[in-house]
Amino acid sequence: MFMQAMILAAGLGTRLRPYSMQRPKPLFPVLNRPLLLRHLDQVRQAGGAPIVVNAHHLGEQIARLVHLEPDVVLQTEQEILGTGGGLRLALEYFGPDPILVVNGDIYHTIDLRWVMAEHRRAGGPVTLVLHDYPRFNQVEVAADLTIRSFGRQVADRGGQRLAFTGIQVVEPEIMRRLPARGFADIIACYEGLIQDQIPVRGLVARGHFWADIGTPADYLGLHGLLLGQQQHGAGQPSLLIEPTAIVATEVRMQDWVCVGAGARIGQGAELTRVVVWEGAIVESGARLDDAIVTT
Repeated sequence: MFMQAMILAAGLGTRLRPYSMQRPKPLFPVLNRPLLLRHLDQVRQAGGAPIVVNAHHLGEQIARLVHLEPDVVLQTEQEILGTGGGLRLALEYFGPDPILVVNGDIYHTIDLRWVMAEHRRAGGPVTLVLHDYPRFNQVEVAADLTIRSFGRQVADRGGQRLAFTGIQVVEPEIMRRLPARGFADIIACYEGLIQDQIPVRGLVARGHFWADIGTPADYLGLHGLLLGQQQHGAGQPSLLIEPTAIVATEVRMQDWVCVGAGARIGQGAELTRVVVWEGAIVESGARLDDAIVTT
């Protein structure tokens, strides 16, 4: 199935500071691989082309990663354009077909082919992929899964509240309701559609894995969940250590530890629930718990 797609990668990542001052969120390594590369793989497997990636904060790093990707168009934004402004600007790269849009700071196993097929089947202008995730359940949906409101507490009207996964499909004509240049909020656009009685549809995903990396705790928690799925002996830590990493003798690792390529772990260090980025150094004798070690 042909589709065109955009990965939103321009955010500032303020909740991930100070780590996001070194690299943008979509380039944070997850299991030692930049998250953006996983998104590109998933979109390609679903048939997406072209794929537009927008960039702003530390955009030169994203440019270096995608410049050899022939199916990727990099949209560099000199100012923050918001959740709608970047997509509106990207319309010049797209044809009349629906656009799959994926937030660059999530990790998921949702079937993107299914998402696009359900959007086409329903025939509406917008499909937002939702799920039941109590921490973020802020989208009110009716029994027929049309969306009633975003984020507002309302009287019980017989529907339910679900969370937005960060995955959506949008018809290009809807994006033309946004300003052609400058900052724009996509949710404000959708609220306008609802007021005009144009249906904004929810699609409920189930049986999948999903996480965002919005905070350092979220980022570490994602690694804990993923590494915890690995098979290992009772009482043994879950470890992912790249072959080019150098780990000294008498290093103690507990619970789970992820060590990137070219990293160095010094003599006698103790690591518990730690992500060590590629090329980073853990000094001899260091004691680290629930930590991210950067270069």
